[in-house]
Amino acid sequence: MSAFIVMDIVREAGKYPNAIHFEIGQPDLPPSPKVKAALQSAVEDNRFSYTESLGLYALREKICQYYRTTYQIDIAPERVLLTPGTSGAFLIAYALTLADGDKLGLTDPAYPCYKNFAHMMEVEPHFIAVDKSSCYQLTVAQLQAQAEKIRALQISSPANPTGNIYSAENLQALNEYCRQHEIAFISDELYHGLVYEEQAATALQFNPDAYVINGFSKYFCMPGARLGWIIVPQHKVREAEIIAQNIFICAPTLSQYGALEAFDHGYLTQIQSTFRERRDYLYNELKQLFTIEFKPQGAFYLWADVSHYTDDSYRFAKEMLAEIQVAATPGIDFGTNGTKHYLRFAYTREIAHMREGVERLKGWLRSRA
Repeated sequence: MSAFIVMDIVREAGKYPNAIHFEIGQPDLPPSPKVKAALQSAVEDNRFSYTESLGLYALREKICQYYRTTYQIDIAPERVLLTPGTSGAFLIAYALTLADGDKLGLTDPAYPCYKNFAHMMEVEPHFIAVDKSSCYQLTVAQLQAQAEKIRALQISSPANPTGNIYSAENLQALNEYCRQHEIAFISDELYHGLVYEEQAATALQFNPDAYVINGFSKYFCMPGARLGWIIVPQHKVREAEIIAQNIFICAPTLSQYGALEAFDHGYLTQIQSTFRERRDYLYNELKQLFTIEFKPQGAFYLWADVSHYTDDSYRFAKEMLAEIQVAATPGIDFGTNGTKHYLRFAYTREIAHMREGVERLKGWLRSRA
């Protein structure tokens, strides 16, 4: 397993009281006031016991209603398993679909913990390079070109670190190919809701046996609640439950009671609007300083090509933090496919905070010219 570099950057940035934070992908906005009220009520009611391993039935019903409203698909609550963050969901997905030595197909770049979970479970991550030519989407043609047999494929949409969304047509084609070739399809949809021009499609619209992962950390603004979910095929429910019983018993109980009130549509619309405004601001500013290949369609990240200034973005990021106290995540955290030329900037802070960071960047880059 390799270090999760962004967390090292977070620790280092914490040494500077005046640091500007573009590094970590967590919203600075609170959850709906209804969530906080529900948490307070749960504390007063002494809700400190375990729940069943699948999680609170009422919350799983709420999640199913969310899928009916958002995607017009019906899912049985029994197929929904609540997990300690999405990290717990990835472990379940890999345990259900892969055995020792099997290959897990991943894009490069991608969220770094995928490969580390794979290594931990004696699974081989098999990387497939994606780039701006396909808007960082994996294609069926690339899957067909793989000589090795992939037992499972994982994509993320909207994606971290690039902010791209898989088109419905491409998502459907990938799922059809995987079903035809008996490849398990794992879809990380954690940033659904944080989309700015069009609705993101879920893999479940095209594949009832897809493993779909989501959670409350991003769109619902509850990162510290450590609560995610995974939707598994009906025939895998009992197996998933047994895994959960043994590795974490259940997701955090208080977090589950709070999340019962997380689906506050009016509040979530404001969250989406706030991040859209932040995206527009930072994109318009950073495209004047770096090469930004496309405007992010979702999540809250900008993938900036800084090769005009450096051929080592990790060193560049460390110098930037030390000299002007601006923190961003080096691209090598996300893979090896040209990533040493990129930085990831998160627009998870208010515009005034980001504006200060942009002004520092402008002066610093001028001094290096």
